[in-house]
Amino acid sequence: MTELSIIPFGGVRENGKNMYAITINDEIYILDAGLKYPETDLLGVDVVVPEFNYLVENADKVVGVFLTHGHADAIGALPYLLEQLQVPVFGSEFTIALAKQAVNRRKDLRDFNDYHVVSAESKVEFGSTTVSFFSTTHSIPQSLGIVLSTNYGQIVYTGDFKFDNTANGEYKTNYSRLTQIGQEKVLALLIDSNGVELPTASVNETVIDEFIFQTFRENKGKRIIVAAVASNIQRIQEVINSAFQNGRKIALSGNDLEDIVKTAIEMGKLILPASQSEIFTNIKNIQSIEDGKIVILEAGRMGEPIRNLNRMANGDDRYVTVGENDLIFIATTPSIAAESIMAKTRDLIFRKGANVISIKDSVRSSGHASQNDFQMMLNFLNPEFVFPVSAEYRVMSAADYLAQEIGIPKEKIFLSMKGDQYKYRTDSKVFELEDSFEVGDSMIDGSGANDIGDVVLRDRKMLSEDGVIIAAATIDRKKKKVAAAPKITTRGFVYVQNNRGMISKIAKLSVEQIERYMDNVKDFDWNDLKNGVRDEIANMVADETGRHPVIMPIIMEINQNRRPNKKVKTSTETTDDSKEKNNSSTKKNTSISRPRTFRPKKKSIDIVATEDKVNE
Repeated sequence: MTELSIIPFGGVRENGKNMYAITINDEIYILDAGLKYPETDLLGVDVVVPEFNYLVENADKVVGVFLTHGHADAIGALPYLLEQLQVPVFGSEFTIALAKQAVNRRKDLRDFNDYHVVSAESKVEFGSTTVSFFSTTHSIPQSLGIVLSTNYGQIVYTGDFKFDNTANGEYKTNYSRLTQIGQEKVLALLIDSNGVELPTASVNETVIDEFIFQTFRENKGKRIIVAAVASNIQRIQEVINSAFQNGRKIALSGNDLEDIVKTAIEMGKLILPASQSEIFTNIKNIQSIEDGKIVILEAGRMGEPIRNLNRMANGDDRYVTVGENDLIFIATTPSIAAESIMAKTRDLIFRKGANVISIKDSVRSSGHASQNDFQMMLNFLNPEFVFPVSAEYRVMSAADYLAQEIGIPKEKIFLSMKGDQYKYRTDSKVFELEDSFEVGDSMIDGSGANDIGDVVLRDRKMLSEDGVIIAAATIDRKKKKVAAAPKITTRGFVYVQNNRGMISKIAKLSVEQIERYMDNVKDFDWNDLKNGVRDEIANMVADETGRHPVIMPIIMEINQNRRPNKKVKTSTETTDDSKEKNNSSTKKNTSISRPRTFRPKKKSIDIVATEDKVNE
């Protein structure tokens, strides 16, 4: 009996982190491997990716990873997945090029080369299952939807899409292919729902192109700083065109942006209206170019531009500081996670005397399906079961309503959670939820993965809000006394000059707790001693101030039996209450031991009906 199941690892009830596993018999097909940018309470975390425990445990069943497009929400988690599970990767030529860039940034993956280029005409055969593709319209070229043909019907994943009748070339949707897919049985459809919350449709790209051109023309004499997502090739093309038409050169800000633009130009995905020397200038040269002749295009770190724009407004950027004669042009819709920092950044920019224009304030711009697009895709494919994906819960609920509007029964629409396993019952011919499991998040901080947990985040939050108290004392275990008065140091807790009484009280309390412990304990334990000091100080501070700073006791010992002229033997601990916390909270950009990499047995891969080169 055929086993068929659908498991979301991300992209449901959240914005970003698209990743879905389709199990057909004993084979697992991974659709996308994306990341999301952190919420503001995840202090110091750069990006968030799904946990891969289930996939690693079932490594021998994984056929490969099939990518829909080259944005971070579809390919950003790929390097972290491949570190644990090295399997073939499939995608369009440009998607694979961007995936290679992301993977090659990890030193231990630079030898990985199991990539397979496919196109909208390709078919990849795995025994009784065939994987095929269809072209979609998105803000990056060569976006593809994915079709898994099984004995019980087709499983279709749209990836990010919208319908735009003005799209052309490698941005164009193949409507006849959609019709062909819909004429066969579509058992289940995983459909992009990100844009369905708002009733108005996104304007077509010709309108946005004209809006950018007019904005540049109306701000002659001003320096223009454009914030855009690095992989939004369509928007970057529009900025290049408008800058050239208005006699401006472009300076690229950010290594990610430079790499992506270089790759896009080499592959013909960005078309330059003149030579590169006429279009671009080095960011180091911008001071020598008059304001009305320059556009600074910045995309920030890892493709998220708003945080780096905040640095420019604060004067923390190496090359660019926002000034009075600047126009800040936000050519992207900030992610949900960046909304609060976007509001603060706009405020900072206005304080500098500069002006802000945002595309989203003037036109409805989105790379995702509108309500009408969503229902149009359902009508093209006519699925029996619908799984809204790539959206937060309230947006998935709107998608649920839209699907019901065109006649799909509510019981055949699933608002899934991460780790939900929907199995297809061949006897009753329905999907049922069973054998679900927890899929957590892996938080990436610098180059480290899996070293940021709840304990570390809790301490970072406490440090940011209530500060830290360090109590250092030296003890004489033989005399059971504190040998030197404790030294109390605080950071971000209180203004010491006005709170000397409290500092003295913390010192006195430390002495009392240390001597009480040594008087009463039979088996001396350093951890018990420091935990007792920590608890006493924490309770007193909470009672008197209502605050909860991080408490760090540092206790050293005098060795009474030491020989003359020898160094004093000390025992020092500066950590918090667990070894894990110590390791995690004191490192940021350090390498960590990696989990074992699984290399499943090679499965037969046969790509047919395509002229693309395949790297076997």
